[in-house]
Amino acid sequence: MTEMDAIHRSRAQARAGLQEALGEIKRVIVGQDAMLERVLVSLLAGGHVLLEGVPGLAKTLTLKTLAAVLGGSFGRIQFTPDLVPADLVGTRIWRPDTGRFDTELGPVFHNFVLADEINRAPAKVQSALLEVMQERQVTIGGTTYQVPHPFIVMATQNPIESEGTYPLPEAQVDRFLMKILVDYPTPGEEAAVVGRSLQPTVSVRECLSLEDLERHSHATASIAADRNVIAYAVALADATRHPQDHGLAELAPLIEFGASPRGPIGLVQAARALALLRGRSHVTGEDIRDLARDVLRHRIVLSYDALSEGVTVDSLLERILAAVPAPGAGLISAAAG
Repeated sequence: MTEMDAIHRSRAQARAGLQEALGEIKRVIVGQDAMLERVLVSLLAGGHVLLEGVPGLAKTLTLKTLAAVLGGSFGRIQFTPDLVPADLVGTRIWRPDTGRFDTELGPVFHNFVLADEINRAPAKVQSALLEVMQERQVTIGGTTYQVPHPFIVMATQNPIESEGTYPLPEAQVDRFLMKILVDYPTPGEEAAVVGRSLQPTVSVRECLSLEDLERHSHATASIAADRNVIAYAVALADATRHPQDHGLAELAPLIEFGASPRGPIGLVQAARALALLRGRSHVTGEDIRDLARDVLRHRIVLSYDALSEGVTVDSLLERILAAVPAPGAGLISAAAG
């Protein structure tokens, strides 16, 4: 078997395994297909997810089910104003019976961590979590502990409540690969949810091991990203910083700060994972477009004028996506496949 044959086989196995896992999750979760796909994409790309939606949209259940299907450990942290960083990362505890300190590791030491209502905790606690997300390690009492691998944080925030909340600073929100807006299910999907609630709880089976997931993540690295596709991702990010250079001068007064370089980096990485899920060996402009809102929306800071006029980030991104030309088909050479 040639090296190229081995790569093709690895991609096929990865797609088949991931689609099987996705199907198993959908036995429990109804009507959130886009969210499920993007959570898997983030996991393959090694990024974290910020979910925004009202309570009751299966955000917690999604991550618990994902952990069960992938065989990883699950931890949930309910953020409240009285939390301290030690409640997340752990601390040293004095044991009188042994006459020494023992280290108790916190709930971030799981493969899948749900940070529920992250905006309800003060800045010091938010910073502690975001530091773990970035460094993937914790230092307690001079000793460094690595978090398990893989490691994904899915943080949630409720958009309809502002009392007693501490909004995440823009520089910290930038650490999330995606911000996904979770909407209500359709009436048909909601009827299916109600119907399932009348039945015994569905038990899911483990479809992939963490070792399988690690192998599939390596398969993502073999997905080709043509320089024209990369240029498209960079152009979308640049249009959020200098809209006048892309024929969108009217947007300049509405944007205080555009997307950071983490934007196009994350966009291309996520697009490679999405291409793998969709059974292709290369990234297309469609992959970039499909993920652009989720990867860029939390990296744009609106101006006061935009806020006063009720302009939303998504409406600006719609105009940017319409104005910035996408690369044509066939930009990936046959050798890349």
